Amino acid sequence: MLTFILILLVILAASIHIRAEYRGPQQHIYIFKPLTMVFILLIAILGQAALPFYKYMIITGLVFSLAGDIFLMLPTDRFVAGLVAFLLAHLFYSAAFASEISALIWWPLIPFVIYGIVIYIILVPSLGKLKLPVLIYVAVILVMAWLAWERWSQTDQAGALLASIGAVLFIISDTILALDRFRGTFKLSRALNLTTYFAAQLLIAGSIGTLTF
Repeated sequence: MLTFILILLVILAASIHIRAEYRGPQQHIYIFKPLTMVFILLIAILGQAALPFYKYMIITGLVFSLAGDIFLMLPTDRFVAGLVAFLLAHLFYSAAFASEISALIWWPLIPFVIYGIVIYIILVPSLGKLKLPVLIYVAVILVMAWLAWERWSQTDQAGALLASIGAVLFIISDTILALDRFRGTFKLSRALNLTTYFAAQLLIAGSIGTLTF
């Protein structure tokens, strides 16, 4: 019951935040963006993982994601700080996913690599001094998604499937964010970015066991 209430609170807070991105007030962004992540973090804390290490790594990743959200919503440009925070979050997610993998199968990484190359080629003319940081970030998030897929393919757990879907949604969210920031804004970018982002975090948090009834 508590988990259901928290999911409703995630949806409500995320909706208010997305609306504020378009119509204001700015204060709602400062309140409801981190609040949405706090609710998602509580869902993760309630989860019961077979391996405690998995739960601890996911929770730590969510904490760094919350820090990244705060950096990115500040009125001053803290994009690099936000990038580093999310980079660390993906490293912790990767550690969680890798903890239940017995052996790596390399061929599923190929489509992720191709996708990353295409996106990076599109972005690179506008990156300036951020070429290397963005390249590293792209590599890390793609490896994270690949490890999530590997875990699901090897364990066939419902939680692993949620995490794998969440990882893919994270890639989609970050792609929209990057295109919006470096290649030009389009009207629905914030709504699409934030919807996929919060859904990704919710699924990854729920993969601990809270959403796998």
